[in-house]
Amino acid sequence: MRSLHFSRTGRLAVLVAAAALLLPTGILSAQPDPGVVREITALSSVAVGRAACGPDSDPAAGPETGLQGDVPAADRDSRRSAQGYSCNMRMLGNYPGLGGGITSTTFDHCAYVGTFFPGNLLGEAQGVQVLDVSDPTAPVRTAVLNEPAMLAGTWESLKVNEKRRLLVGAGAPLLTGAGLLSVYDISDCAHPRLLNPGPGTNLAMPLPITAHEGGFSPDGNTYWSSGTSPGLVSAVDLTDPTAPRVIWYGLPGLSMHGFGISPDGNTMYLANNFGGMVVLDISAVQRRDPNPQVRELSHTTWLDGWATQHQIPVTYDGVPYVFSVQEAGAGGVKIFDVTDGAHPRLTNTIKLEINLPDNQDVALASASGGSLFGYDAHYCAADRPVDPTALACGWTSSGIRVFDVSDPRSIREIAYFNPPARTGENFSLTNSPHALASLIGPPVLAAPTLIQTMLQGQFDFSQALSPRTGMLAGGDMSTDWCFSAPDWRGNELWTTCADNGFLALRLSPSVYTPPADQHSTIGS
Repeated sequence: MRSLHFSRTGRLAVLVAAAALLLPTGILSAQPDPGVVREITALSSVAVGRAACGPDSDPAAGPETGLQGDVPAADRDSRRSAQGYSCNMRMLGNYPGLGGGITSTTFDHCAYVGTFFPGNLLGEAQGVQVLDVSDPTAPVRTAVLNEPAMLAGTWESLKVNEKRRLLVGAGAPLLTGAGLLSVYDISDCAHPRLLNPGPGTNLAMPLPITAHEGGFSPDGNTYWSSGTSPGLVSAVDLTDPTAPRVIWYGLPGLSMHGFGISPDGNTMYLANNFGGMVVLDISAVQRRDPNPQVRELSHTTWLDGWATQHQIPVTYDGVPYVFSVQEAGAGGVKIFDVTDGAHPRLTNTIKLEINLPDNQDVALASASGGSLFGYDAHYCAADRPVDPTALACGWTSSGIRVFDVSDPRSIREIAYFNPPARTGENFSLTNSPHALASLIGPPVLAAPTLIQTMLQGQFDFSQALSPRTGMLAGGDMSTDWCFSAPDWRGNELWTTCADNGFLALRLSPSVYTPPADQHSTIGS
């Protein structure tokens, strides 16, 4: 069986590379009109209020022992972090598998665990794991999706549109992929049914897309795929999901990431991978105009965080806002008033204490040897798109964090669950990006912010040193990386983390009451 795995891996890699060479160039003239670039240079230096931990926490884990969001060097070295940390939240059930990939998604009573190439091909069940979570205390695998896009690594492309009951994933084997996209009917969520055996699934019929991130327009008729290198964004028409076709693509920037789309489908809030947000008028695509033109309304950049991950459009009292999540550089989650799409206005930033400029030396001391990332948000979900009351985020090394966002100008943390570190299990977690990235010791993605704080005199080199400082090769996986958006299910959150796989968590009723119209939203 092992030789079969490697031969399939080799063939798939060659075919995906060949597909990249088939991308047509004719539509590339349909570029967004450039707008004015506005830059935000200040670093936010305020953390949200700490959660007050009550009795409804996991007694085996206990609360954090250091700064908010930190896993101290002493806890890592003593393996205290293998117990995890809990405040007003506890685990109901778990399906670890071989790791949780990068991002996963859910629908109805099911969860779909994303794949990370090539390690996902080394397990006994290769492809996207389909879980029946009817009983959150005992998730059960019911199917494995092994079409080429699923085997090639779904990265951050695996998404669901509830309205049309569609699941889509695009193949991204090496940061960016090309050509592969599969569409499934999930009316029976535990047994998805492939709808497009032709374009996007048949290796001889690649689609003209690049892949890394993806998501739906609200009506489910368009799936947007974006690549990080280059920053090509493609609109795939799924009006007929059996025959996906690209109806527009363009290059809004050098490296683009995730996005959120307004409820009417006319505005895209696109993440600039270098740190920023591009607001695009995509109404011509939404209307299905012939030869649609996409117009850039604004381009906002910042130095406080980079690798901007995705955007979540919501409204407060009828006013449109966007939660903008930063994947690296301790930028946390920014909140913009986008009443005027041409002039987004920064109104607040959600940071943990470990993300503050004054604490970057402490963050380096504890994160050293833990591999690549420091402490950063990745994917978040609001508990409803209109007047959200809570935001739940997956946070690298800091676990699942939950915030009261009922007032966007006054935010506090209400709960967290940082799952047990799986230190020393690198070779058994072949579908975990953390396990592969642990070849690297230092948190190199934090470098831009570390340099900024040094230049501003906020960095104390003596505070940055720890027994872990010399761990330059080989990360010890002394925390987990929680990349997926937690999905709201009443007082439960369903999510995946890279090392621990699928998690069903219970949020204490003492800190959160689900609104009657709760509807988990990640923006796309």
